[in-house]
Amino acid sequence: MNFIDILHREVKPALGCTEPIAVALAVAKATEIIVENCPGLCPDGWRLRADFDIDVSVSANILKNGMGVGIPGTGMVGIPVAAAMGAVCGESARGLEVLVGASADAIERARELVSAGRVHISVAPVERLLYVKASVSVPGGGSASAEVDPQACAVIEDDHDRIVETSFAGHILMSSESGAAVADAGDDDFTVRQAWDYALSAPFEDIAFILEDRTLNLALAWEGLSGDYGLRVGKAIRENQEEVFGDDYMSFAMGMTAAASDARMAGSTLPAMSNSGSGNQGITVSVPVIAYAMKYKVDDERLARALILSNLVAIHIKHYLGKLSALCGCVVASTGSACGIVYLQGGGYEQVCYAIKNMAGNITGMVCDGAKVGCAMKVASGVSCAVQSAVLALRNTCIPSTDGIIDDDVEKTIRNLGAIGSAGMKTTDRMILDIMLCK
Repeated sequence: MNFIDILHREVKPALGCTEPIAVALAVAKATEIIVENCPGLCPDGWRLRADFDIDVSVSANILKNGMGVGIPGTGMVGIPVAAAMGAVCGESARGLEVLVGASADAIERARELVSAGRVHISVAPVERLLYVKASVSVPGGGSASAEVDPQACAVIEDDHDRIVETSFAGHILMSSESGAAVADAGDDDFTVRQAWDYALSAPFEDIAFILEDRTLNLALAWEGLSGDYGLRVGKAIRENQEEVFGDDYMSFAMGMTAAASDARMAGSTLPAMSNSGSGNQGITVSVPVIAYAMKYKVDDERLARALILSNLVAIHIKHYLGKLSALCGCVVASTGSACGIVYLQGGGYEQVCYAIKNMAGNITGMVCDGAKVGCAMKVASGVSCAVQSAVLALRNTCIPSTDGIIDDDVEKTIRNLGAIGSAGMKTTDRMILDIMLCK
């Protein structure tokens, strides 16, 4: 099992909520294809002037998670804005950081395209939960002498940054297998025991890269605390630590993690270190662990091993749940952070399994009703549950297998959790989207 490859594939920087960012990435790629195939029609600076027509077809879950979330640096929300930004200034080579460095002129031009009705979003008739098809055309290609309007398409499937097909003028340029096909090959099929063994035994120099979690996600937390982002959940927790929450580790972890989510969901221009395609999940899987290290002066090697464990547990659970579902991702991510906390407090593999079971018996069923600033409240709740689950696990207290979805085998418990989120809550997912669209 090549855990390094898995971690590099699933733990990476992402600027903004990854569902609208996936749209921006697909549109940016399609726009670049036009530039590559029509160099005479696309002079320098052309993208800031072109009257793009942008049609984006997305899966219902992409729509759900892109409707109300801030697009970094724009002061605007929603998929149409992300799509317009992708056309005007997106760089597909940057992956999930496709909108890094957007200028004020680009933001204003994107606003004009959306206001002019040049961006069209629809729901794709597909079974895949993560799907984006972006079609970009330019009347005249920026030139009055153009005989045919250049049109290009890019398709993303299964992973937020996995472009599986591109085309120009109706001709396929590239086609590759989907992320589902890769997952079916069993590349990510490992166990909690294997994740634990790797986290404890890997040479520190091989895993030190994971400390970038601290660099990126802690910067977002400080940004959330210093600014007035979203609902200011993290700020409220930290500012009420004397009267309400207490100046202890739990409130510190809740405040820092929620603050990072506040900033990210409200459009901060700082990237998050994501996990399994989710910035909020990357924040929740790491910041509680980082907060513990800060509070109790944990050295870098122990912190790195804790972060490897927490990230791998979250990736493992997501393998059964899928990248998008009706189950809130903070359930998965906070389960990972609970394991990291157990390790930092001196617990062993058995206590890690107890923590996973305690989490599965506690907040399984928390629904995802789209990405938005309110996610910071769910993040704070997940962190609270993670700390509780870790404390109980360290006392060898575990929800028994007679309770609900819990099984003696931790792997069976994880599969039960995945089945609920991926199959059992499909009707819930549809109903949530119907409610959101009818408001």
